[in-house]
Amino acid sequence: MRVLVVEDERRLAAALQRGLTAEGFTVDVAHDGNQGLWLALEQGYDVIVLDIMLPGLNGYRVCSRLRGVGSETPILMLTAKDGEYDEAEALDTGADDFLSKPFSYVVLVARLRALHRRTGRRLPATLELGGLVIDPARRTCSRDGSEVRLTTREFAILEYLARRAGEVVTKREILQHVWDSAFEADLNLVEVHVSAVRRKIDAPFGRSALETVRGAGYRLAANGG
Repeated sequence: MRVLVVEDERRLAAALQRGLTAEGFTVDVAHDGNQGLWLALEQGYDVIVLDIMLPGLNGYRVCSRLRGVGSETPILMLTAKDGEYDEAEALDTGADDFLSKPFSYVVLVARLRALHRRTGRRLPATLELGGLVIDPARRTCSRDGSEVRLTTREFAILEYLARRAGEVVTKREILQHVWDSAFEADLNLVEVHVSAVRRKIDAPFGRSALETVRGAGYRLAANGG
């Protein structure tokens, strides 16, 4: 999951970035409303965590502008205020969910996963491609009933390919989705990680699910190979 956190409290933003990255998410951070709006429009995110009290544009205006241009990215709003009118205004401007500070980090992560599941594609909780089973919530992978141990980055790549099973996915798309926007692009690094995934999910089982499409990218077989 690729997440944008728009939060002007830098310590909180940094803590969220560290925590969500440890959960296997790719996280970008903006510290004001204008920067957050620009990133949200320029980059593709699965979920946006948006504070209401922001310099520049406040969270309500950022949310309203995103919805005004047709963005359907799920938005979870954060605020230090605690009242039904603030919650109502957040939802009325287009937010999908709402949390008041201080909030439980465990609840925040659970709500982000729930928002991701409720997107238009109705993504399944568990991805099953033949004998290859991927559980994003538990961050586990198995092949024909045997556990496959993956690093956080490898798991993120495999999950992204699995959600687009049968499609050709470019190296650039993988880089943009799995690494944050501050990372200096290196397509060779994508090759290294994809090769590592292939060695773990295919080679030991005599399968060939993860295919390299020359000049285009990679494709994960929808039937698990």
